[in-house]
Amino acid sequence: MSNLLVTPELVAAAAADLAGIGSAIGAANAAAGAPTMALLAAGADEVSAAVAAVFSSYAQQYQALSAAAAAFHDQFVRALAAGAGAYAGAEAANVEQQLLNAINAPTLALLGRPLIGNGADGAAGTGQAGGAGGLLYGNGGNGGSGAAGQAGGAGGAAGLIGHGGTGGVGGTGAAGGAGGTGGWLFGNGGAGGTGGAVTGVSTTGGPGGHGGDAGLYGFGGAGGAGGFGQSGAAGGAGGAGGAGGWLYGDGGDGGAGGNGGNESGTGVSGVGGVGGAGGAGGLLFGNGGDGGVGGDGGDGSSTQDSGGDGGAGGAGGAGGWLLGNGGAGGAGGAASIKVATGGLGGDGGDAGLFGFGGDGGWGGRGVDARFGAAGGAAGAGGAGGWLYGDGGAGGVGGVGGAVFSLSSGDGGAGGAGGGGGWLFGNGGDGGAGGGGGGRFGSGSGAGGDGAVGGAGGAGAWFGNGGAGGVGGGGGRGTTAIGGDGGAGGAGGAGGWLYGDGGAGGAGGGGGRGGTGNDGGDGGDGGRGGDAQLLGNGGDGGAGGAGGPAGLALPPGPARPAGAAVPAVRCSAAPARPARTADPWLAPIFARSTLRHSHHLGGIAQTGAVADQQGQIAGLGRAGRQ
Repeated sequence: MSNLLVTPELVAAAAADLAGIGSAIGAANAAAGAPTMALLAAGADEVSAAVAAVFSSYAQQYQALSAAAAAFHDQFVRALAAGAGAYAGAEAANVEQQLLNAINAPTLALLGRPLIGNGADGAAGTGQAGGAGGLLYGNGGNGGSGAAGQAGGAGGAAGLIGHGGTGGVGGTGAAGGAGGTGGWLFGNGGAGGTGGAVTGVSTTGGPGGHGGDAGLYGFGGAGGAGGFGQSGAAGGAGGAGGAGGWLYGDGGDGGAGGNGGNESGTGVSGVGGVGGAGGAGGLLFGNGGDGGVGGDGGDGSSTQDSGGDGGAGGAGGAGGWLLGNGGAGGAGGAASIKVATGGLGGDGGDAGLFGFGGDGGWGGRGVDARFGAAGGAAGAGGAGGWLYGDGGAGGVGGVGGAVFSLSSGDGGAGGAGGGGGWLFGNGGDGGAGGGGGGRFGSGSGAGGDGAVGGAGGAGAWFGNGGAGGVGGGGGRGTTAIGGDGGAGGAGGAGGWLYGDGGAGGAGGGGGRGGTGNDGGDGGDGGRGGDAQLLGNGGDGGAGGAGGPAGLALPPGPARPAGAAVPAVRCSAAPARPARTADPWLAPIFARSTLRHSHHLGGIAQTGAVADQQGQIAGLGRAGRQ
């Protein structure tokens, strides 16, 4: 076979010459077109006109052919120039690769690792780890996916500068691969691989891979999601996020938990997987990563089966030791459509010396169905920085599920607010309690109760206490009583030297009663936070309004008339002397009247009286001032 030698410079020069020739031909054709395309007839007779028309048509056809030839010539010149560029690029790549081979040869021989270059990816279906990047510069290779029951390969590590490789996906029921570490000087950690899905009772989806850590400067990799369950299998846990760089970098977010599998004739539904924890921020500067969301629980298929609980959310990562905010907690997973509980919200991460605590995750909600699913409790807020920073707010409790026939689900409790900074900082506000589930069917179950609001965080030395969370509202009944409102959370205490106490949370309102039934009681207001050395105490929370009563039942049949009763004359009773209550007893009598008037809630009233007693029914007590 003969070899073809091509010099890119000569090909480029030939293309330039051909382009010049084409330009010259085009100019000549344009100059000849004007005098030949529109010839004048030699005389006024028809023969002269016909001869002129024939020669003019020849000129026009020539110009059309010349234009087509010019277009072909232009395409040929461009193809030739592109070929010259391709040859030049191939020559440069060959030279670069030869140079890299010469540079990498010593390190490959001594350490088995190149000096410059990206690591190779792991083969699919083998669980092979990704190759390491160059010692000086290069990204780590991605891990290969695992076979059935085999974990995914870990991502390759970077060298001095570069990003870590992504972990491989786990095989059936196996863990995902961990992400590779970022470059020692600069680079982000690789994301963790997703866990493998699994089928069957008493099995759990594979956990997600841990996110890779950063080096000196960079962000941590996100954790991999947990594998989902099928046919009653539990969802896998999400992987934790990687840590941020030593000098600067945010922590990676935690991976989401896998969803639990639905029940399929075995009587068991899978629970949702736990969300992964967020990675810690950089050692000096950086925010903590957010916690992963919990997986949803699997559904049941019959009235005797219980559904799967939602998975808890992951905790937020801690902020940097010098400066950085804590990560937010992950939300809890939702409960299934059967008797189950929503997942707990993750706690917010704590700050370092300076920074704000992360907010707590929301509790998972109960799903609306025939069976009431309770909402999950929320996570607490993270603490503020040691020297300065406010505490994170508590998460909101999960809402109870509304149901068709049986009792509705109760709401989840609100999360407590995080404490303020040890020296300066306000406490975080407590989260609101979840509302109780209502009803949308014709069953006899009651509405769900609202949950208590979270307590406010306390100040340390200088700072105000956080406000208490609002209590959740009670759910509505259909043919039964309404749910009670949740109590408001207590306000946080003020700082030891200076700071006001936080206000107590308001109580939740009671749910509307069903037909012929009372409305739910309103929740008590939360207690106001105490002041310490200097400051004002917090106000107590207002009590929740009682739920309106349901409609009156229809009147029964009229009784038959009985025999007439003879009138009895009685002497008039002596008049009682008028009672004069002491002024200090008046509030007690008034409070007693309010507290014992909720029995009027189920009685049908009209006009202004009904409006007044509907608000009084089940009225909660005001919080302590």
